[in-house]
Amino acid sequence: MSHPNPTSPAAQSQPVIRRAGPGDAETLAALGARTFSETFAHLYDPEDLRMFLSEAYGLERTRADLADPTKASWLVEADGRAIGYALAGPCALPHDEVTPACGELKRIYFLKSHQGGGLGGALFAETMAWLTRDGPRDIWIGVWSENYGAQRFYERHGFSKVGEYGFEVGRTVDREFILRRSMENFSSRGQI
Repeated sequence: MSHPNPTSPAAQSQPVIRRAGPGDAETLAALGARTFSETFAHLYDPEDLRMFLSEAYGLERTRADLADPTKASWLVEADGRAIGYALAGPCALPHDEVTPACGELKRIYFLKSHQGGGLGGALFAETMAWLTRDGPRDIWIGVWSENYGAQRFYERHGFSKVGEYGFEVGRTVDREFILRRSMENFSSRGQI
């Protein structure tokens, strides 16, 4: 009798998207720092990157985000391992038209080894459903000016560029685009 190979597709479980809770803080902090580094580390001075990661993805900041009732985080897990995550909440982007009613998809990242398999779309849909759970509203996203794939993805989902700002990582200031999907766009295109 043969036993299934534990690395064969039949033996592996389907990835699961679930809402993160307080007990996930360490996992989220580590995954956030890892995915940001995998994507952007080559752009920054190592000391600047270290300082940024300790602030933006530190355990204290992650715990505060998880405890904030106006924010929500999700984990994507495959075979018991965290491979992606998202964070959403009130919009904090520097734009004159942002109001307290606006929502923001603050982060959505996957480990490089798990990108491109369709999970990003599923996580995006889950996050957008939470952001619009009380009805349509303007949703905002900040995206790096050179992340063309993300820009195309968001454009396909009704977002358009409405501004720019400088995203600081130490002494480096990246050009970041501000994208918005207006509540009118939700009405004409549906939820997602």
